[in-house]
Amino acid sequence: MNYKHLHYFWTVARVGSITAAGRLLRLRPQTLSTQLQVLEEAFGLSLFERVGRRLELTETGQVVFDYANEMFLLGNELDEMLKGMPTQRPLRFRVGIADVIPKLIAYRFLEPALRCEREVHLVCNEDKMVNLLADLALHKLDMVLADSPTIPGISVRTYHYSMGSVGVTFFGTPGLRAKHPGPFPALLSNAPMLMPTVGNSIRGDIGRWLNDLGIIPRIVAEFEDTALLKAFGQAGAGFFFIPSIIEDDVVYQHQVEVVGHTQAVQAEYFAITTQRRVNHPAIQAIKESRQRIKV
Repeated sequence: MNYKHLHYFWTVARVGSITAAGRLLRLRPQTLSTQLQVLEEAFGLSLFERVGRRLELTETGQVVFDYANEMFLLGNELDEMLKGMPTQRPLRFRVGIADVIPKLIAYRFLEPALRCEREVHLVCNEDKMVNLLADLALHKLDMVLADSPTIPGISVRTYHYSMGSVGVTFFGTPGLRAKHPGPFPALLSNAPMLMPTVGNSIRGDIGRWLNDLGIIPRIVAEFEDTALLKAFGQAGAGFFFIPSIIEDDVVYQHQVEVVGHTQAVQAEYFAITTQRRVNHPAIQAIKESRQRIKV
C-alpha cells in the first residue's frame, strides 16, 4: 500500500472534494483523481461514490478512512512529541451503548473514563447490540456496553468482562400503591405493569420469577426506551422495575416510591472489546474502577 496515496485519500475524504483537497495538497485535480484511482485499484474496491457535486465514502471507504484518520492524527501527534511539543489533542474514546441500558447506568460505568490521566474525548453511540458489535468489529468503536456478553449468530471475535450484577427494585407512584395494597410481591397480581420489550435480557427473568410465584400482573405497555418507561411510571400508568444500582436516582428524579426488591433476578452488565495491541487508557480506567462501583 502506498501511504502517499492513502494520505491523498484521507485529505479528500475530510474535505469532500477533489478540487478543495488539491488546493490543500498543492496538486492539480486531475493528478489527485488519478492517484485515487491507483489506490482503489490496489484495494480492488471503490472508496468513493459521487452524490451530486460531492464525493461521499462508500462502506469500504468509511472503514479505510477510520484507519487512515487514526494513523495520520497519531502521526502528527508523534511528530509534535519528537519536537518536544506537548500534545493537546484529547484521546478519542468511542463507546457503543446497547439501547436497553438505562442512561444513568451507562453514565455510572463510563464516568471513570473522563477521570483517567490522559484527557479523553468521549463519543457515545446508542443502538441495537447487533449493530454495535458490527461497528466494534470494524474498529468504529473501542468498547460496547451491554446487558449480555454477546448475541447468538454473531461470529465477531470479542472479549468481555462483567461490570457487576445487581438485584431489581420495583417502583410505583403513591396513588398507584394505594390502589394495590398488600405485601410485595403479591400486590403485583393483576396490577398494571410496565415492561421493557423482549429484547431486554432481564424481561424474561422477571417474567419467570413472577410466574414461579404464581403472580400474573397486567402488562399494559412495553418500551424499548427505559427513559420513556420511567416517564409512564412517573405518571402512574403502572408499576415498573429498574436495576437497584440507580434506585435512589429513580426515586429522586421521578417522584415514585420503592414498592419492593428482589435478589432472585440479577441484572448484569458487560464491557465488550476486541483484542488490541495497546489497551485504551479509558478502558483501563473503567476496568480498574468497576470494583469501586456499588452494585
